[in-house]
Amino acid sequence: MKSMSLYVNRHSLVHSVDPITKLYYIGAAIVVPFIAPSFHAAWVCLLLSVSLLLIARVFHRAMPILGFVAFVLATVIVIQSLFHPGNATAWFHIGSIGVYQEGFWYALGICFRATNIVCAFSILVLTTKPSDLVEALVRKGLSPRIGYVLSSVFQIIPQMVATMGTITDAQRSRGMETEGNLLVRIRAFFPLLGPVVLSSLLNTKERALALQVRGFNATGEKTFLHEQQTYQYSAVLQWGLIGVVIIVVIWRILS
Repeated sequence: MKSMSLYVNRHSLVHSVDPITKLYYIGAAIVVPFIAPSFHAAWVCLLLSVSLLLIARVFHRAMPILGFVAFVLATVIVIQSLFHPGNATAWFHIGSIGVYQEGFWYALGICFRATNIVCAFSILVLTTKPSDLVEALVRKGLSPRIGYVLSSVFQIIPQMVATMGTITDAQRSRGMETEGNLLVRIRAFFPLLGPVVLSSLLNTKERALALQVRGFNATGEKTFLHEQQTYQYSAVLQWGLIGVVIIVVIWRILS
């Protein structure tokens, strides 16, 4: 049975860290480059996030997302290099349009921060089972209803992709052309869209019925199927990340 999440099952140091600590890391990785708006803080955080993805051996799974983000951010570099208000030093000119150094470095800092955010969330999504994340949050006091919604968000994209593949194979076996030029693909898209949407609605209804049968709405203290697993260095890592953020805040105030 295909996995209905983006989680990659590996044995690594990153995988062994508990989900709550990874959430702490995401918060620190996002906050630090914005509190210390320097180019060096941005690339250091990005380098750390990429290193963690490489240690977890899941960097190749993040490449499609990073490729799309890089395409979007390339337009930011072009626009800022040409039209940033602080542009003063021109590198070269394309006709009457100048490409400026200040806008380029400003845009590169934005790109590093945005890519770092994507990598930080990729660490959580690719190295943590959605069920483990939701269970850890519920143990911390999160409402089970919100936990279910969060779990569904992590699973909806892989589930839609799997459903789309199954329906595409079924329609292709019936003689529908799904491969070819752009016009052929567009024509095949709309007949595929209806079954995918209907299948998603049916799955949602089946899940709701299954939850009701299992007493999801029942009042009283909730129990858990699995025993709570904690990473032995969780407290050290969490307080260390909090300490880094505090140091950066103090440095920002005093600078």
